Amino acid sequence: MPDISSIVQIIQLMLAPGLMISACGLLLLGMNNKYSLVVNRIRILNEERRKALHKLGEKEFTLQENVRFESITKQLERLTYRVGLVRNAVLAYTIAVALFVLTSLLIGFGYLFEIARLNSFITILFLLGMTSVLAGVLFAAYETYKGYEIVKYEVESDE
Repeated sequence: MPDISSIVQIIQLMLAPGLMISACGLLLLGMNNKYSLVVNRIRILNEERRKALHKLGEKEFTLQENVRFESITKQLERLTYRVGLVRNAVLAYTIAVALFVLTSLLIGFGYLFEIARLNSFITILFLLGMTSVLAGVLFAAYETYKGYEIVKYEVESDE
């Protein structure tokens, strides 16, 4: 029968991946919100583009309408790329959560069944989870940069 201090130690060991799961959950919440906003913007621009194409069938575009149509087309291309970056960030965070859950479970099983050789594998899983979080953060940062470029382009195209 294990003593109480060793049980407390194993619970503390299992909490580190648990905290990372919680952190990834917050990151996922923010990225899912951003994903929804970008997808909504794509849908709005697509609808505006469809209406412009329908109008084109009736008459030719004015210069201003042509500039707007080109702006919509370029924004849709850039937003499609941007939504891919958000998807990659979400996938990286989700993979990190899975790795942290697996790490936490293996810590418990390793202790329960006294399997010391799992320690290296557990450490590798935790490090892979942290690497996945880093990848998600990098995707999110690049997506933010691309979002700024799109807004900058839209403002410049209207001038």
